[in-house]
Amino acid sequence: MNTTNLTASELEDLDRRHIIHQMHRSDIHDRTVIVKGKGCLVWDARGNELLDASGGGVWHSQIGHGRQEIADVAAKQMAELEYFTGLLEFSNDQAIKLAVRLAELAPGDINKVFFTNGGSEAVESAIKAARLYHTRKGEPSRTWVLARHASFHGSTYGSGTLTGFPSMHFGVGPHLPDIDKISPPYLYRAAELYGDADPTDYLVRELEETIERIGAGNIAALIGEPIMAGGGVLAPPADYWPRIGEVLRKNGILLIADEVVTAFGRTGQWFDAPTRGMDPDMITVAKGIGGGYTPLGALLLRDEIGEVIASEEGFFHGYTFQSHPVACAIGLATIDIIEREGLLERAGQIAGWLRDGLAGAAALPTVGDIRVEGSMAALEIVTSRTTREPMGWTQVGALAGMVRGVHKVIVRPYGHNLVLAPPLIISEEQVRQATAAVIDIVSRLRPDGTFAQ
Repeated sequence: MNTTNLTASELEDLDRRHIIHQMHRSDIHDRTVIVKGKGCLVWDARGNELLDASGGGVWHSQIGHGRQEIADVAAKQMAELEYFTGLLEFSNDQAIKLAVRLAELAPGDINKVFFTNGGSEAVESAIKAARLYHTRKGEPSRTWVLARHASFHGSTYGSGTLTGFPSMHFGVGPHLPDIDKISPPYLYRAAELYGDADPTDYLVRELEETIERIGAGNIAALIGEPIMAGGGVLAPPADYWPRIGEVLRKNGILLIADEVVTAFGRTGQWFDAPTRGMDPDMITVAKGIGGGYTPLGALLLRDEIGEVIASEEGFFHGYTFQSHPVACAIGLATIDIIEREGLLERAGQIAGWLRDGLAGAAALPTVGDIRVEGSMAALEIVTSRTTREPMGWTQVGALAGMVRGVHKVIVRPYGHNLVLAPPLIISEEQVRQATAAVIDIVSRLRPDGTFAQ
């Protein structure tokens, strides 16, 4: 079939025929085929100009779309060396330079880097690294990994088992063994989750009881997002991570910070974990590290952990295209842009613009909560502000579709949350446009899930 000069309708029909999408849903029949991007704008195959208030759809487009300087970096590196393996004794100069840069930016003594092609692979690698570390330290019984309900850690076998959404697990088991989940810090629903208890007191006690039930000597690690992006931009109480970390250290359990979403400026810092009092042993990163221009991720490890897993028989684990020189060159260029253009500081400005723009949503009957952390925002959509019953995904998905259809603004439905995570280069006027669009459409949503005209 000749696929040149296809019309928009033809592209959409071919997509439906051939592509199974990420998080594919059979009840979604429409297609929006994106063909061009520049800054915070993208264009679909029908010629519609759309404002990207979603960071490329999945939190990742820190530096905006269509940067010629990134294309030039990629072309230059391809002309020099497109790819050679990082297997065994082989390496390349771009991977080495990026590893050094990451070690300089990472907190504490986190200086070891294991490259991956994305976040799910980084989490898979963290699971193996945690278990192998304990085995090498003489505690092979430490195989359990703890995660949290409403977390998102990926969709591959191990990372998907850690992910705290039941839909990720339905019909594809049996799942990775020795995984258990604890409650998230979800302050909007504190009364129903924790009763009259202080949230942190409750969650620390639950962790201690879980450790006692499984046995401290059987647990390798706990993985957690500093802010639970997929759960709806859930930030913990200030004392949560310091107290959780204290319990873990007392019991010899490693802490893995999943910063796939939060790192590289999304919340205004290179890494969000230190600002939460989180002292991780490992950090998983992806998304923003490549600016959306290339698949790129990494597992960052404390020196001692990295040295242990690289000792003896080594770390018999890897991916074909990890340490890819073109991806690593783009990663270096992305970090340079974030630094040169002051995009860490820009995230704080965006937070203020989002809060101002979304403030009017607080009075809407179907908005239960508004949460803003850096350049991320979530509106929790409910059927009643009294009962706090979550609105169905179908209605929230329809909300996002209407924001795009009516106002030409792309936002993300995530469970019963409507999420914004724009590129860090977004302007104040564009934030006003995005937030006004969201408020207009959400104001039309009735508690029964229907829409007023």
